[in-house]
Amino acid sequence: MKVINKLYPHALVILGFVLVSLIYFYPVLQGKQIFQSDIAQYAGMAKEQNDFRATEHSEPYWTNSAFGGMPTYQLGANYPHDYVGQIDDALRFLPRPADYLFLYFLGFYGLLLVLRIDPLKAFIGALAFGFSTYLIIILGVGHNAKAHAIAYMPLVIAGFILVFQKKYILGGLLTMFAVALEINANHFQMTYYLLIFLLILSGYYTFNFIKEKEYKPLLISFGVLAVAGIFALGANATNLLATSEYASFSTRGKSELTFNPDGSKSNTNGSALSRDYITEYSYGIAESFNLIAPRLFGGSNSENVGTDSKMYEFMIGQGVPEGQAQDFVSAMPTYWGDQPIVAAPAYIGAIVFFLAVLALFIDDRKIKYVFFSGAMVALVLSWGKNFPILTDFFIDHVPMYDKFRAVSSIQVILELCFPVLAIIGLQSFFKLKDIDPKLQQKGLVQTGVFSIGVLLILVFCKSMFNFSGGSDSYFLENYGPDFVDALKEDRRTLYSADLLRSGFFIVVTFGVLWFFIKNKLSQNAALIIVSVFMIFDLFFVDKKYVSAKDFVSGREVAVPFQETPSDVQILKDTTHYRVFEVNGNLSSARASYFHKSIGGYHAAKPRRMQQLFDYQIAKNNMEVLDMLNIKYIIQTNKEGQEFPTINPNTNGNAWFVKDVKLVNTADAEMKLLDHLDTKNVAVFNIHDHGSKFKSARLKKKWDASGTIKLDVYKPNYIKYTSDNLNDGLAVFSEIYYEKGWNAYIDGKLTNHFPVDYVLRALEVPEGKHKIEFKFEPEVVKTGSMITLASSIGVLVLLIGGIYFERKKSIGVK
Repeated sequence: MKVINKLYPHALVILGFVLVSLIYFYPVLQGKQIFQSDIAQYAGMAKEQNDFRATEHSEPYWTNSAFGGMPTYQLGANYPHDYVGQIDDALRFLPRPADYLFLYFLGFYGLLLVLRIDPLKAFIGALAFGFSTYLIIILGVGHNAKAHAIAYMPLVIAGFILVFQKKYILGGLLTMFAVALEINANHFQMTYYLLIFLLILSGYYTFNFIKEKEYKPLLISFGVLAVAGIFALGANATNLLATSEYASFSTRGKSELTFNPDGSKSNTNGSALSRDYITEYSYGIAESFNLIAPRLFGGSNSENVGTDSKMYEFMIGQGVPEGQAQDFVSAMPTYWGDQPIVAAPAYIGAIVFFLAVLALFIDDRKIKYVFFSGAMVALVLSWGKNFPILTDFFIDHVPMYDKFRAVSSIQVILELCFPVLAIIGLQSFFKLKDIDPKLQQKGLVQTGVFSIGVLLILVFCKSMFNFSGGSDSYFLENYGPDFVDALKEDRRTLYSADLLRSGFFIVVTFGVLWFFIKNKLSQNAALIIVSVFMIFDLFFVDKKYVSAKDFVSGREVAVPFQETPSDVQILKDTTHYRVFEVNGNLSSARASYFHKSIGGYHAAKPRRMQQLFDYQIAKNNMEVLDMLNIKYIIQTNKEGQEFPTINPNTNGNAWFVKDVKLVNTADAEMKLLDHLDTKNVAVFNIHDHGSKFKSARLKKKWDASGTIKLDVYKPNYIKYTSDNLNDGLAVFSEIYYEKGWNAYIDGKLTNHFPVDYVLRALEVPEGKHKIEFKFEPEVVKTGSMITLASSIGVLVLLIGGIYFERKKSIGVK
């Protein structure tokens, strides 16, 4: 009975989380699904992989439909013994995206319980965290992996805290499972930012242990965390090893080229990500006040300014019909901050901010400074290029920091820390009623003065801003100065309105807590009123950006792209070829949904294909299109209509060349492609791969009179028949990926090697032969063995932990 009474409040809370998640995303109860732009792109990338699974009942680990070919390791590949993934699936039992919202709530609730917050306040705090605007908007646009990783962050932090509190078994088990789930979420940028916070947290406890000369508990804590981390990593070994292997092949790996597409010298120091690219999405310093007033800097690139706006007045004055004017002002580019594109402001809530400040004034636990420090570090790093001293230091000296772009997204740590501080502050405030009422009153007054003071400073600073956005020059040129003036006036209106709005919520909160001090309200009444205003504040901002209108029928999500007349015409050709969609460049997976495309949509594209596009295809080098077997090019005419053109000169699936140009650098290899006759000549980097090409140094002429016929074409298996009178050098219009693809001639493993910067080549002896390429990634085999062994270890640790905890509790009784 005691156990039931103990678990009863938590069961109610979890049921509450389920209900709130389903209510917020209520269209899922009608069978609808949210249309997420990024997930639509993912569907295009993963189409071939999913079709293969359905027909072959196995995993391909390679797709030919995107970027000419790439591993599926970052496209939702299924690995053997992924038991962590099965646990995660069980936790995400609600329809998407309600499942991620539920995870937000659940993880944060666990962290607050570890921080000794009572269940009701922890429930409220979890809602405040989950409804933080940024966390909702990433669900709207389809950053599912990011949301997934963020959801498990609080549980990882909770596990660390328990371990440092000397609750080694419970803390170690929670850390192990939370870290395993965090890694399984597969968004390493978010996990990396979590590690930065964990360093701050560990530093705090380490300082305290050393200060108290408790060296043994310190060593035990780090030992427990190390064991938990090792097993968590091991349980995800396949994904980690495969991702690490692919990283060097992707745009996140170091570039071999030392010059830019325009011929100038590259200044990336070997990194494929330039400093400008890394910091392109940098939060403006003043823009940071969006955290407490959502549309201070205009909100988003698509705001509904309404019919009482200056823009609506301007449109009506131009003779635009009312209906058209209403449609026009419903999506105005009011954002005028430093970032290129913003879907919504990163708003944490005015009341959350107020209560977090209150915690700093009244809470006596030093751990508040850990969360405050974590928030401030995240804030300053999110400024990116706007605070170059720190950002440049991190890019140049902190390992792996230069592997990630969109530095502004580190604000997720701040968006985690402030709700923690808020609930700590709220609980401490009510406790002080009987302990130290003077401190309670003084802290509330200090918080009120500080919060209102910040808003008043922003009011006075309004005249210092010009409210000009990065795209205003475009609007000035195309729509005229009156249009821009109306846009700026609406930005000023949003600035003032949202400061007033935040001021209202802060004054209400101050008043409610003041009435509690003066015994005009009970604690429960004050708590309920503050909580309702806090959640509704966030709720109504969230609904501006993600609402029922974003949900569509399940079919529209399952089939995100519709065949165009161009697709229908191309698909009549049942041979094997590639398609280049000019409008998509290399940033759309639409063509990948229907064809084998050289385009795609991915945060970590194959580096060499991206370079081939930048250095050759973008300059209309048709020889490169020929060697990639691009038979169809989808273009757009002056009327905006798409049409396919046939490339009659494609090299085909494979061909024999007459000659090989030998070079010693990637630079030379790329430059030779400028004017290379790819049908007759191949370029080979002898410095990097000379051992694989036995006859390279002989520079002999090759017999190009033979033929190669394609017999079987699957994502992970390609079969050809060759027939040549003399030894030949065959080039294949397939992407070279050393760590996985194996070549066989008549069943015998044979060396193959890269030519023409991205393609595969093979020495073929005279006669008729069967040539096979099989994708057989050793990393999956090795990783799966480690994953299985680690999963067994996790199970043993779990059973042992439960046994010793039970034994300890019996001993206590």
